[in-house]
Amino acid sequence: MSRTNTAPARPPAATGGGANRWVVLVVLCVSLLVVALDATILHVAIPSLTEDLRPSSTALLWIVDAYPLICASLLILFGTLGDRVGRRRILLLGYALFGIASAVAALATEPSVLIGARVLLGVGGAMIMPATLSILRAVFPDRRERATAIGVWTAVAAIGAATGPVLGGFLVEHYWWGSVFLINIPLMALILPLGRRLLPESRGTADGPWDVLGALMAAAGVLGCVLGVKRAGAGDPILALPTAGPLLLGAALLALFVRRQKRRTHPLIDMRLFSRAAFTTSVGCIVLAMLALVGLQLIAVQYLQLVLGLSPLETGLRLLPLTFAAMAAGATGSYTLRRIGPRRMVGWGFVLTAAAVLLLTFMGQHDRPLLLTVGFVLLGFGLQTTLFSAYESMLSEAPQRSAGAAASIGETSYQLGAGMGTALLGSVMNAAYAPGLAAVPGVPAEAGRAAANSLGEAYQVAEQLGGAAGGALHQAARHAFVDGLHITLFVSAGLLLLGAVMARRLPRVMECPVDVEEAVEEAVEAVSAEDFEPDESRGSDGRRGAGEPRGPHESGEGCEPVRRSRPTEAPERSGLAEPSEPRVPATREAIEPAGSGRPAH
Repeated sequence: MSRTNTAPARPPAATGGGANRWVVLVVLCVSLLVVALDATILHVAIPSLTEDLRPSSTALLWIVDAYPLICASLLILFGTLGDRVGRRRILLLGYALFGIASAVAALATEPSVLIGARVLLGVGGAMIMPATLSILRAVFPDRRERATAIGVWTAVAAIGAATGPVLGGFLVEHYWWGSVFLINIPLMALILPLGRRLLPESRGTADGPWDVLGALMAAAGVLGCVLGVKRAGAGDPILALPTAGPLLLGAALLALFVRRQKRRTHPLIDMRLFSRAAFTTSVGCIVLAMLALVGLQLIAVQYLQLVLGLSPLETGLRLLPLTFAAMAAGATGSYTLRRIGPRRMVGWGFVLTAAAVLLLTFMGQHDRPLLLTVGFVLLGFGLQTTLFSAYESMLSEAPQRSAGAAASIGETSYQLGAGMGTALLGSVMNAAYAPGLAAVPGVPAEAGRAAANSLGEAYQVAEQLGGAAGGALHQAARHAFVDGLHITLFVSAGLLLLGAVMARRLPRVMECPVDVEEAVEEAVEAVSAEDFEPDESRGSDGRRGAGEPRGPHESGEGCEPVRRSRPTEAPERSGLAEPSEPRVPATREAIEPAGSGRPAH
């Protein structure tokens, strides 16, 4: 392998050294917090929004679902685009669009305007989410530090999702429904100039043209799958055209997308990533964790409000222990991962979450605050442990040049798991709930069928009936809902235990993988660019002194270094002979002269 001083260099990666990377992490976490808040904050505003705008049932469905649908479908498009044109650029555009869309949503006076604003929020969220994770991958090349950063990142995501109902309940009780969107504007006005000043630009490979057709195929495929799954979760028959049509079309488009990527010289997503067991298993664990728990979370909120009679604000406060437990799991995740490794961390996280879900089966008609608090603490800690380790393993398996694509795959799997969880557990809940209202004494058959749609609708029907029949329907609906909740919890626990079995394919120890060919290539390129200038910190032979720190991929406590060639390339293609003993090649940070100004890879 030969190089000249005039060889074109790769696009520089964002710096991973210096304390500034922790400031970057703060900016990225604030970005994620806003997006996570917006995913759940609207739920408690639906009653007042419905009373004000009077949307049809279809329009209300799109008001709720437009944001997650559009966001999920565009993650791959913007994640891979960021690898090409710059992740910081995509992130800043996402900030601006998110702020504008929030203002439009807050001031909307028609359902169609609010739906359009939610679509734009979804576009902005799809630009922000993969960019935050891929920039994090670039500025933290050391896996041990990156694990700490991802722990903070996942904890912030949990905080945003759990704080959304609390903050939304407070705003709706004291202001109007539009205030749940209005709070985004000052945050975006603050973070946009900060991001422009503090965030480093980073790119992946710039080889070949960006596959526009492939990106659109992926977006349409994910949109079709998520839309079909959501319709199934809403109770539509799985074989009905509105449900089966989008599902089949989406699946076909995704299959064509995969086939297209395998044949292209410069694909959007390197499908060889899925040949790595750790990457594929991590993605599967993310899907399964969300599949088991997101639908359960929505059902739990209904239990707290409709069975126990808590207000939206009280409901949010009851969920705070889950948030604090998730924060603790994120804060300690890096240490735990180094001590026990990805396999046991994900596996035991699933087991702990399943135990929490089974504990919650003791919930009944009456409030048990201590039981709920303990269950939510175990649930938050176990879920956050699982998601943290799965995300960290997935991102560490992907090379830095594909960070945007890997981040988009992780976020898409998260959204798909959430959609499928809502559909699957919602269907289980409906199947277990409806039979309990089939023959309530004194209740007409038509009223019983209407009450079987949901617990909220059952309460409305009972109020209209009044008298003994109304009271009997109200009581039967409560009992049927709690019984259905118990069955749903058992199904969720089974899915979580399945995830624990799947986690056995993850690595036993936390490894620090190095792409041999890429590392040597970058080292030669760096030395050539500097013309072998001497440095005071090195000897005459250019070697580092004995007392200097090791590079980010070199051996360290709790992090096992391994050599890894590219998945489909033999080591001989690099032109290097295999050493007699495995060792980690020097990285750019270990070879470039100090003060050269070139960022580490």
